[in-house]
This record gives sequence, C-alpha cells and structure tokens, in this order.
Amino acid sequence: RDPDHQVTLAALARWEEAYGTVPEGAVVALRSGGAKRWPDQNEMLIRDSAGRRRSPGWSMEVLRVLFEERRITACGHETIDTDRGLDLDKGPGVLESYILSLGRWQIEMMANLDQVPVHGAIVVASWAKPLGGSGFPARVFAIA
Repeated sequence: RDPDHQVTLAALARWEEAYGTVPEGAVVALRSGGAKRWPDQNEMLIRDSAGRRRSPGWSMEVLRVLFEERRITACGHETIDTDRGLDLDKGPGVLESYILSLGRWQIEMMANLDQVPVHGAIVVASWAKPLGGSGFPARVFAIA
C-alpha cells in the first residue's frame, strides 16, 4: 500500500510478539508483493511520474537489530534492492553496504514469498561466486 515503506522497529516488535524472537542464524525476508512485477524491468523499478524510484525497503534500525542482536545470517526481499527506492535516488545503497560489511548476505528479487510460512521454514540458497564478482543469480527455495 505504501511504495515508500520501510520496516520499522515497531513492526519487528509486533512480529516477535506474535511469533517469538527471530532466531540466530535465520534468514529474514521482506514480503512486499514486489515479485508480482517481474519480469518487467520498468515495473520492478517502480518509478513515479517524476522518475523517482518508489519501492519499499529495510531500515537501518531494523537491520542493526536483526544482524547485530538477533545475529541472522541473511535478509531477503522481493524488490531489486535492500534500500528503499527513494533513498537509492539520493546515492548508493547504504543498507546493502552495511550488510556486506558484516560479511553477511542479502537475497534480492525473491519470488513466491507469499507461499512461504511466516516463520519456521528452512531456507536453502545456492549460487556461484566467481573471484572478484559483486553479485550473482541465486537458487533459493524454502522447505516448510
């Protein structure tokens, strides 16, 4: 509903109240409905009439809690970037850089998150990592 949405600490607190503390080693994925825009590149960018990117994303506060306190392994999302679209129009992806600086990983453009349970699935992710590469397609699936 809000193309500029960022995940908040309040939303994380509500999720943990309902399902329990995010477990160490978890993969946490943001389901925004963005996968329904694939495979149209222009639709994935979600630009408004002024050409600004309008896609939801994570917030630094939530990522710090998830990676530093909950000690998750990775985060994922249906959009093409970890950072919110409006923030990317201002410069490089600060949130993506933060995650990678921790030696953790992110999975972009995830599909079918609406078919994965809200919690408790096992996530399997596999990809090639050629020397000097910055990112690669991944095969990711969940076992419920």
